[in-house]
Formats: sequence, structure tokens, C-alpha cells
Amino acid sequence: MSARRTRAGGAQSATMTRTRRAGLLAAALLALVSAGAPALSATPSGPSAAHPQRACAPTPEAPGGRAAEVARIVRKARADLGLNAVLAKATVHGRDVATTAVGESMTGVPATTDMHVRSGGVAIPYLTGVLLQLVDEGRVDLDAPVARWLPRLPHGDRITLRMLGSSTSGLYDYVTDPGFLAALHDDPFRQWTPRELVAVSTGEPLWYEPGTNWNYSHANFVILGAALEKITGTRLDRLLQQRVFHPLGLRETRNSFTPEMPQPVLHAFTTERGAYEESTYWNPSWTIAPGAVLTSDICDVARSAQAIGTGELLSPESYRTLLDPGTVGKGGPTATCPATVCRAQTEDAHYGLGVVVKDGWIFQNPLFSGYGEVMAYLPAKGLAIAVATAVGPESPAGNTAQAVASRIAAALAPGHPLFA
Repeated sequence: MSARRTRAGGAQSATMTRTRRAGLLAAALLALVSAGAPALSATPSGPSAAHPQRACAPTPEAPGGRAAEVARIVRKARADLGLNAVLAKATVHGRDVATTAVGESMTGVPATTDMHVRSGGVAIPYLTGVLLQLVDEGRVDLDAPVARWLPRLPHGDRITLRMLGSSTSGLYDYVTDPGFLAALHDDPFRQWTPRELVAVSTGEPLWYEPGTNWNYSHANFVILGAALEKITGTRLDRLLQQRVFHPLGLRETRNSFTPEMPQPVLHAFTTERGAYEESTYWNPSWTIAPGAVLTSDICDVARSAQAIGTGELLSPESYRTLLDPGTVGKGGPTATCPATVCRAQTEDAHYGLGVVVKDGWIFQNPLFSGYGEVMAYLPAKGLAIAVATAVGPESPAGNTAQAVASRIAAALAPGHPLFA
């Protein structure tokens, strides 16, 4: 779920809605790659990185404390952005600074910190993390062609595992395809198969010779999930449980092969199709590989931000690859790839192996059908921020969780702007 489909905003025609959604979707993804403050104090009684708390409970708001400050920021942001609800958590070196929830999940149902949301693109660095673990174990070469495991994949002899994880494969992004968007708009409950999704992308010409440029494509991570299953002989949901969720203590992060979500749920609503309607159980099967269509709570998202941002499950060499798999210096428009698709990757703003590295921050910011989310880590301060939002009928388009996370970052790490 690297991107949400709640982009249309307002009762427009179906055609205008789909067109705007495609443009905003691409802009939201591609804009990610275009973060001397005083040390932070953390709540002494908070959970350590090695022993995360079992229940995602709100932090007591002592007057004048960090938790109260973050809660105030979240309440104001919710009002300013017209949001139904906001869940937020911040930690420093794994210890709790603030965990809070404001607003309502549904009318008369208060939002709580233990509510589950769709994880979306947070799952992408789980996939690339497993890939790097396999590299550390000598079981796979990042530069091996994916055709070794998926011999029928078009262009598979020219696309490597590194290219899939770094989004340098040149594959067309099916999420920007007008036909796909029309089908999605007409039936948001449709169950999509990986074969259908990849066929949309491979049915179009490559944007460039694989490995020579950069463009975001959801197809990369559908294919990567299938390759990981072939490499390990393990179903993807079980592979993630064994290699990521269990080692990190992510007790509330899980896959579903249906739109089901575990209780309690933060409900989502959207104006994407014109009328303001509930979208909580719209089918997320199109978003990523089966087995990695995840739900989580805000505490697990914050824990993931810290673990991914520090390379906790990786060797130092693989952590360096996570942050720059060779994308820095690549990218930019060409005669066959417009600037809206192919973006320059710089030292200060680039795509890593399934994460965005920008201005000192390491993050993912998925969007999906009324949900916005941010998972961000600032190594310079050991600061992890997790935010999930549920939009209201008048909320602005785009990922509203970014605006909330930016305000929290400004308070807890001044001088290190997030999403500047």
C-alpha cells in the first residue's frame, strides 16, 4: 500500500476523480525523493528496544512534559486538517516519549492507541530487509537476475533483485494506469491477483534500460514478494513472521489474504468516488505482494521505524546498502521518461532499498483509501515517529499524516525538518 487512493477530494465526475487520483498518487510517491538540536529526553519508564511494551497504551500527559506537548500538537493538527482521527507515537532510542490518539474512529467511538490500521508501504522495507538478510547469509546475490526464480517474468533476465528493491527496474507503475484505476474505482472490493497486477506493468514498454534510471512502480514489490517465496521456499506471510515480526516483537502486525482487519479498528472514510463513504474494508490486494498486505497498530509502526532506521536486523554492510543501493546519482527525465516519472536521486533525497532517505530522515509514507500514515526515523537523534490519520469530508488531498508528523518533528527535533 505504498499509496492511498483517497486523492480525488470532492464530488467530481468519475473521470476527473480517476485522473486527479493518478496525478496526485504519482506526485505523492515521486515527491519523496526530489532531514544542532538539543538532546531529547525520553520517559524513563517506557519500553526498551529489546522489550517493547505489549499493550499500545497512551502515555500519561504530565503538565509541561513531552507527551503533553505532542498530544497538544496532534489535537491542533486534527482540527486544522479536519481529520476524523489521529494516532501518533514518538520514541527516542526505543523509549517512549508520547503515544496518543485523538478524534473518533466512527461517530461516538473514540479513537484509541491500540486501534489497527493498514500498514501499506511500511511493508516494503520488511521485504527488502528480508532480501538483505538473505544476502548476509550468502544465500542470494543482489545482482542476480530475477529470472533465476521467476523464469516467465517479462524482462526478468534484465531485472535484478537490487533493481526491484531500489525501484530502478524501469517497470511501468500499474497504479497510474487509466484502465486499472477505472476498474479499481468501479469495484473497490475486487480481489486482484499478482498475475493481473504485473501484467498491467509488463504490458507496457519499460521506461528505460533496467538499472539506468529511477521511477516508482508498485510492480517491483509484487514481484519481489514472489521472488522471496521462490528463494526461500517459504510462504511470504510466514517468512515475514519468522524474520521480522517475531524478532522485533511486532505482536500486532499481521497479514491478511482478505480485507479483514483485527479489532479494534480505526475506520476510514473517503470522498474518492464522489460521495463521502466508508472505505475501511476496501480490498487492499492490489497494493503489494500477497502475504505482505498488513495491518498494524501505531506502536508496532514506531518500533519498525526504529528497527529499520538503525538496521537492527542487518549487517553493517547491508544497512549501508539499505540506505543507498546505488540510486544516488541516478535518475532524471529522458526522451522516453518524463520528469513526472523519472526523478533525479541525490545524496540528500533519494530512494534506498525500499525506504526514502531525505534530509537525514529514513521513512515510508503510505496512503490508502482514507488512511494516511508515516513511519520515520532520524538517526541523528534516535527519534522514531509514527502517525496514522483518518480523513474527514473536508480534509485536504494527499497524505495528511505527513503534516502531523512534520509538526511533531519540529517540536522534538528542531533543525531537522521532516517533509520540508
